[in-house]
Amino acid sequence: MSRVANGMSNVEELTRERVLTSMRAVGYRPNGAARALKYGRFHTVGVIMFTLETLGNVRTLDAIATEAAAADYSVTLMPVPDPTLGAVSGAYRRLSEQSVDGVIIIFEASLLDRVEITLPPGLPVVVIDSNAGSGYAVVDTDQAQGARMATEHLLSLGHRQVWHIAGPTTSFSAGHRAESWRATLQRAGITPPPIVHGDWSTESGHRAMLKLVGERDLTAVFAANDQMALGAMKALHELGRLIPTDVSVVGFDDMDESRAFWPPLTTVRQNFREVGRVAMARLLAQIEAPDAAPQTTLIPTELMVRASTGPAPTLPGRPTATPAG
Repeated sequence: MSRVANGMSNVEELTRERVLTSMRAVGYRPNGAARALKYGRFHTVGVIMFTLETLGNVRTLDAIATEAAAADYSVTLMPVPDPTLGAVSGAYRRLSEQSVDGVIIIFEASLLDRVEITLPPGLPVVVIDSNAGSGYAVVDTDQAQGARMATEHLLSLGHRQVWHIAGPTTSFSAGHRAESWRATLQRAGITPPPIVHGDWSTESGHRAMLKLVGERDLTAVFAANDQMALGAMKALHELGRLIPTDVSVVGFDDMDESRAFWPPLTTVRQNFREVGRVAMARLLAQIEAPDAAPQTTLIPTELMVRASTGPAPTLPGRPTATPAG
């Protein structure tokens, strides 16, 4: 029976069928732990993440689970509501006690002390969206590329300033996007204006735009995600500002609803599914070759140009802007 349960080939087909029928009749299931001791694999991976409330995390987790299933692995999810290094280390230890072959950490929050992740040795680890350092494999969206494309797109339309509604200061992705937005403006010879921070929610984007509407040079806004862009557009509609005639708006994510905004939102598309797929593939490669050097992989973004962006308007007291390029 053990040869049949373990999928060995040196069993006659008639005998195999009889044994499988008997196993199903009595509800027999192979002991995963015992098989792992014998073959060195539990065929389970752990995922540590802070929240399932964001679009990116849900799509990334779905891709990880799909890729794991295709490789005959199951996934154990370990939510960590407290975004600290100690909480992550504790979750890692709990997962190692639950017999997993490796761990993926979706670590989007920035640690206050800015230290690199340090975990007990023993399990392969892949980190998504973090400053994991050289000791761990990292897979992430190319945040800088996306923010640069968004900002350059607005400048190419003749806008002489691009305001930014950023994500929380505790978020790595928000920080990377803000840094790239700032650097893009500086390369164009423009002094970046003050950042207004949101918390990724539609409501925070609405509040941020209400703070910005008094700015004389407000003709273009880059929001760090689509939900905050939606809130910003809502505020502009309420105030009678036309989009994009008066103000152009760009988001980041390309969630499904972005095409249904009014007007449809120009945004940066993140390939969350590819991030999850590559992260799982990198983890499986580490499980097979634990001594391989860790890699950092950036997944490219794509600018989706829609009707929420247009040529810069003529502001009182200055000539019409000429689009770059």
